[in-house]
Order: sequence, then structure tokens, then C-alpha cells
Amino acid sequence: MKGAFRGLSIPLVIPTVVMFVVLSAIGAYYLKVKHDWATDRLQEIDQRHARLAGLEESRAELDKAESAARSVLAAGAYPASQDVSQAGNDAQRRVRDAFTRAGLQVASSQVLAAKADRAFDRIPMAVRLEGELVALQGALMEIPQLSPKVLIDGITVQTIGAVKAEAPQRLAIQISLSVLRSRQ
Repeated sequence: MKGAFRGLSIPLVIPTVVMFVVLSAIGAYYLKVKHDWATDRLQEIDQRHARLAGLEESRAELDKAESAARSVLAAGAYPASQDVSQAGNDAQRRVRDAFTRAGLQVASSQVLAAKADRAFDRIPMAVRLEGELVALQGALMEIPQLSPKVLIDGITVQTIGAVKAEAPQRLAIQISLSVLRSRQ
């Protein structure tokens, strides 16, 4: 019995050793691939960690910048908590008051349907006025001072009656305005 297996032992050892070497090489390759993947992931995580650490260090500056941006937004647009119709009516009242203070007569004013404009609702208004050029100039100086901001989209000015050099000319004015309301 011993002699029968003695001749077979060398041929069995060589394939076993070759198979062991091949499996070891495949295992080493697998470990190398996993090591490279883990190293890449660690580098990505280190970069993210460094960015987050930088953000954490500059938190005070970021909070200050966010606060400044919010105050600019509050001065430039109606808040999202206010209804579109309420914002339009408030803007219409403020615009009418500004034109009246400047000496113009408001013939009509209308708030039109709001339109979505990126992160804002744009609320357009159409106003018809009558008055003199000096009053129009005064009103156009006062409109940019209103808060939230009122944007002038367009203006049409026409004379009323005959032009006389000795008297101030009456003007018919149609002005298109809009205000913004934050959607967030």
C-alpha cells in the first residue's frame, strides 16, 4: 500500500503547490485592490474633513454673511410668510402714497397676477398718473427709497393738451412696476 501512493505523491504535490501559489497571488491582488480603494476613500474623506473643518472654523463669518444676506433680502423682497395678494396690495398702497406725496394725481392702479421668477414671485403693477414733470422727477427719486424695493419695469410719458411755454406742461404717465416676494 505504501508503494502505491509513493509514486503518486510527487504529482499531487506539484499541482497543490501551484494551486496554492495561484490562490495566494489572487488573494494578494485582491488585497492590493482593496488597499488602493481604501487609500483613495481615505484621501476623499480627508479632503471632505478638511473642508468641513474649514467651514467650522469660519462659522462666525458665515453666520454674519448669512445674517447680512437675510437683511438685504428682507429689504428687497416681501417675506414668504406674506400672501401674494397682501404683498401686492401693500406695494400698491406704498406706491400710490409715494406718487401722491410727490404731487402726482393717481388716475388708476392695478395689481396684476404674480409670476414665478426663480426663487421669487414677481408681482407686477400698472399705475396711471397725471401731473407735472417736476412731480414725476420727485416721484422717481422716491420710488428707489421704498422698502421692500419697488422695481420700475417701464414708463410711458405723454403730454396732455397743447404745449405752452408760459405754463408747466401736464403729463399723462403710465408706469409699470413690480415687487418681489420670496418663495422660501
